[in-house]
Amino acid sequence: MFFSRMIPISYLDLSPIPSGSTPAVALRNTLELARHAEANGFHRYWLAEHHNMPGIASAATAVVIGQVAGGTKTIRVGAGGIMLPNHAPLVIAEQFGTLASLYPDRIDLGLGRAPGTDVLTVRALRRDPLTSADRFPQDVQELRMFFEPATDGQLVRAVPGAGLRVPIWMLGSSLFSAQLAALLGLPFAFASHFAPDEMERAVTLYRTSFIPSEVLRKPYVMLTVNVVAADTDQEARHHFTSQQQAFVSLRRGMPGQVPAPIDDIEVYWTSQEKDMVNRALARSFVGSAETVETGLREFMERFQPDELMISAHLHDHAARMRSIGIVAQMWRGIFPALANPA
Repeated sequence: MFFSRMIPISYLDLSPIPSGSTPAVALRNTLELARHAEANGFHRYWLAEHHNMPGIASAATAVVIGQVAGGTKTIRVGAGGIMLPNHAPLVIAEQFGTLASLYPDRIDLGLGRAPGTDVLTVRALRRDPLTSADRFPQDVQELRMFFEPATDGQLVRAVPGAGLRVPIWMLGSSLFSAQLAALLGLPFAFASHFAPDEMERAVTLYRTSFIPSEVLRKPYVMLTVNVVAADTDQEARHHFTSQQQAFVSLRRGMPGQVPAPIDDIEVYWTSQEKDMVNRALARSFVGSAETVETGLREFMERFQPDELMISAHLHDHAARMRSIGIVAQMWRGIFPALANPA
């Protein structure tokens, strides 16, 4: 066995809104799924910020994090992530300072540089799409300052927030965030579940350029992949067609609620769309427990992440619940001696 320690497994949720359903149902599903993940030993449960997306209910990410943290007991809950160019750093410091005050030692703050939406929606958020992303490194440092203890004469403070030092992660799908995470000595999470092309280069750059900091002495990498586990390969592939269809619809400029699975995905997309989706979702592990375990073992051995985060943007809530249970049992099988020391 190549693993020398128990590697945490975590979950990324976009609060999918199934076709014909409502955000209220999606948010109730999120809480149920988070409780299920906690009961099955998952380490973190993160929510992601997206706007103007009919199939995603987690736009008010800090609010949903509060819902999930309040409905669970031990699992870490956080943002994967907050799209900082959409917000003033002080506002995020106050939001996550409040969450950290309500749920001590359980809140994570992952920060992304992309807007998580289209240009018109960025303008509706009252942000400048041309300059907000350029200020990202400065905004990260400003946000970190608000989490430090307030100093004498400091005129603007985050209340709550000052002195709480909420754990900050850099999130990314490119080399930029990897380099910034290394420079600041912060943990790094890569979005290989939808942008796998730069994953290997980004992780290598982060690890080789890492500068130790007060919060982290050595690099810490979390990789996110899609995982849909079911009783059979055929059933898992059937459920995965929901995510494939949603991806095509987004690229067609027609985002909608998460569609129901279909029997034959080949009738839905063009050959060009198929190639695009297969490339974007290349880091997906879909199938029975045995199939998924084989794929994940190879992935983990090759890239050696310090933590694995899985995601599944599916129409069928019961399928997501079932998938988490299968993965949790499989994970305990990979680490039997380490999970249950004598």
